[in-house]
Amino acid sequence: MTQIKDVMSTNTQFITPETTLQAAAQIMADQDLGFLPVGENDRLIGMITDRDMTIRATAQGQNPTQATAREVMTPKTYYCYEDQTTEEICQNMSDIKVRRLPVVNRDKRLVGVVSFGDLAQKCEAQDIGSAEKCITAGCAQNAANAA
Repeated sequence: MTQIKDVMSTNTQFITPETTLQAAAQIMADQDLGFLPVGENDRLIGMITDRDMTIRATAQGQNPTQATAREVMTPKTYYCYEDQTTEEICQNMSDIKVRRLPVVNRDKRLVGVVSFGDLAQKCEAQDIGSAEKCITAGCAQNAANAA
């Protein structure tokens, strides 16, 4: 069975809760990301997405050069462990309706990110429509139906 560590992206970094929204948005733009993990004292404390910035900050008229990640981040953070199987995480992502998860080791230190795209490649989806079906229905069920 394939583990998440075999398909995850390891090119990830924390931002601090004090990072301005402008700086976070610049990192997202430079690295073509839709979210960033927020960490404090070497621990994951939340996530900030482009949607958080738009809905929670811009819509409320917050100044992106002054507002911080802490003010708009989502503190409830779902994550997975690097040694969990891709099938397990496909199902988990389907259940909680997310398209990306931070990946931590058993000491709960950030080691990567697994995304919809990473898992879609594992599911060997031929197009984005079948990839989405794989995530929303769960990889294991989709693979069983294809066999």
